[in-house]
Amino acid sequence: MTVTEIGSPRKRKEDQRLITGRSRYTDNMVLPGMLHLAAVRSPFAHARITGVDTSAAVTAPGVVTVLTGADVAEAQGSLPNAWPITPDQVAPPHPAIAVDRVTFAGEIVAVVVARSRHEAQDAADLVDVDYDELPVVLDLEEAEKDDVLAHPDLGTNRSAFWVFDSAEAGTGGDVEDALAAAGADDQILLERTYYQQRLIPAFMEPRSTVVDPTADQITMWSSTQVPHILRLMLALTLGIPESKVRVIAPDVGGGFGGKLQVTPEEVITMLAARRTGKPCKFTETRSESLMAAHHGRGQVQRLALSARRDGTVTGLKVQLLADMGSYLGLVTSGVPILGAFMFPAIYKFPSYRFECTNLFTNKAWTDAYRGAGRPEATFAIERLMDDLAAELDMDPIELRRKNWIAHEEFPFTTVCGLEYDTGNYEAATARALELFGYDELRAEQRRRRDDGDPVQLGIGVSTFTEMCGLAPSRVLGSLDYGAGGWEYAQVRMLPTGNVEVVTGVSAHGQGHETAWSQIVADRLGVPFDDVQVLHGDTAIAQRGLDTYGSRSLAVGGMAVVAAADKVIAKARVIAAHMLEAADDDLEFTDGRFTVRGTDQGVALGDVALATFAAHDLPDGVEPSLDSDATFDPENFSFPHGTHLAAMEVDTETGQVTLRSYVCVDDVGTVINPLIVEGQIHGGLVQGIAQALFEEAVHDESGTLVTGSFVDYLVPSAADVPSFITDRTETASTTNVLGVKGVGEAGTIASTPAIVNGVIDAVRHLGVDDILMPCSPGRVWAALQGADKGRGAEAAVPTVNSPEVADRDIASTGAVQTGTDQGEQQ
Repeated sequence: MTVTEIGSPRKRKEDQRLITGRSRYTDNMVLPGMLHLAAVRSPFAHARITGVDTSAAVTAPGVVTVLTGADVAEAQGSLPNAWPITPDQVAPPHPAIAVDRVTFAGEIVAVVVARSRHEAQDAADLVDVDYDELPVVLDLEEAEKDDVLAHPDLGTNRSAFWVFDSAEAGTGGDVEDALAAAGADDQILLERTYYQQRLIPAFMEPRSTVVDPTADQITMWSSTQVPHILRLMLALTLGIPESKVRVIAPDVGGGFGGKLQVTPEEVITMLAARRTGKPCKFTETRSESLMAAHHGRGQVQRLALSARRDGTVTGLKVQLLADMGSYLGLVTSGVPILGAFMFPAIYKFPSYRFECTNLFTNKAWTDAYRGAGRPEATFAIERLMDDLAAELDMDPIELRRKNWIAHEEFPFTTVCGLEYDTGNYEAATARALELFGYDELRAEQRRRRDDGDPVQLGIGVSTFTEMCGLAPSRVLGSLDYGAGGWEYAQVRMLPTGNVEVVTGVSAHGQGHETAWSQIVADRLGVPFDDVQVLHGDTAIAQRGLDTYGSRSLAVGGMAVVAAADKVIAKARVIAAHMLEAADDDLEFTDGRFTVRGTDQGVALGDVALATFAAHDLPDGVEPSLDSDATFDPENFSFPHGTHLAAMEVDTETGQVTLRSYVCVDDVGTVINPLIVEGQIHGGLVQGIAQALFEEAVHDESGTLVTGSFVDYLVPSAADVPSFITDRTETASTTNVLGVKGVGEAGTIASTPAIVNGVIDAVRHLGVDDILMPCSPGRVWAALQGADKGRGAEAAVPTVNSPEVADRDIASTGAVQTGTDQGEQQ
């Protein structure tokens, strides 16, 4: 009987320990003699440190020591940036503890080390820091002017300027020619500015770090997505031999890119442990997490699109301002560059130019957040396509059909030079329209408009693709990324026939233990429950590049496949010897080698036991089936999909209701449909949250005023409807299983679908833009200002201005959904 684990909706192996309280998170760690850390953080967004008095804290009960920036200035180094996108990129030193100046509110200025967490926190309140406050720059468009500098010693707020031009690259025409031609009668030029608000990853488990320096090798447990990268960067930053550092990522309660980082707290905990000679722990509070862990998004997007009057697009120009915040984190500078290749999306633009200016501001630094550059790009192009459809009085679906890559045109080289290997946008869209009841909803929309209904219906459309499986190494190298994109795996055959899989990717909720078990069970023909997956410990998985960018399956999973195939190849030689047959005469099916044309055979488990005993092996064959592999793909993978949202807007109050949501995604071959559904649902909620709920808001002094879940609105199950999901399938040609990424798809597609739906409900009333999140206050203000120009622009200031902060705090949280809580997924 053929083993068919791939495609089976297996319940996750991980869930048993997670739901019964047997999971082990970093903050659960208790070591003998362990000390606890508490941080003293700056209340100012920009100030000189003129004095730090620790005398009262040092003498407080339980305190062992207090560390200031001056104490560790020589030892702490500078936190790493692994992606210098241009040779002349400007970056200030990034200290774990500020020495003489703070550049965002929440920056650490001192750390108390005490015998208990409460004693450390109490003593932290006794540290007296004197500041000389300096001017702050918070708004990107103000930062662009260089009137106020986030880092005066740099002389500019500009960190880097990066350009892609299709004419210069030889991948398309000159966009300036296309834009200039748009003045003709049969052409149209559309210019828009969109804003991406700052978001906070808001993972369930706050960051936590434990360091044990008492053995010859220093061990760090950390709630991180990147144990291997963290180990390397700690060694480089602190000058410790890498062989003397072990990093363990135990169970990790979510990341969303927010734990793709080398954090100040990790460096500080390492320094404190080495100085005291005792194990040390730092666990942040939720407010610290929201305030000082890195943020995401934060862009001003200026776009110009040229098209013929029949809707055919001819050129796209993007001028981006990207908010770096106060420092460059691990991949801060490269995040907007990932989006550069996704602005053309699924459309056949013949010319394209992308310009990105990375700017410093006096806010927490930004870095990867679920999708990392690609949601921002998808939002802009999908908003722009809807605006173009409205300008031409075309159905938004028809406009997209006119411009997207037809299924028979794959593989297709885009105007950015990417080769999309497979896809079928027509099939995904047709299925989504059917499930959504598109024509019926359009008819209802017309009736409501004709009747003057105060609650108007809008239909949001988003057709997307993304580049994921972040690799190949040669491409990342061409973009000046400081690491490769390969991944490592090892498959060990135990004498009992059980299998251990070691993987270099590090799970934090994705279900790797289950999916990898299914892949190996199918590949080797062993029972699913006989496979054990090991990960997250650099002493066990000695090599790896970890988990981010929807790379785990498309890259890490393929390393597992390659290692499993090597096991089969090794076992074939020994099985042939056991069966007294030639290697080429053997077939391997369902975990058993058989001599072709006979019933003679031997199970893989029997071969494993014979190999362990090593009593009768072929000459020159080593007694081991264990195999490892490193996989570096030739191309990205490109999942895609069509998302449709039905939005109701009360024109008298601005209240927004998400009535229904349909998405049809193509993620290639599905290993476990249950896990895929979970990833899509979670991604949808995060994308919807950006459209309707979430925003990191700062006041005019740079203080984060959404520093708790009272003000930073993370949606619950009650805030979103049940989703209608389905899948089409075009197998990727970049890997043997045909898989594509799925972890970020929902987040990338859903935000523009929601906002397009809100705008579609009120566009006929003169509104064609509303800043995110589309709170009732903003929607109502846009409706009131509709006669003053471009809708919301006349009524709503630019993102992160004090007016936005004041109004949003007063008007958040009144978005409704069309589903009872009991229906949530």
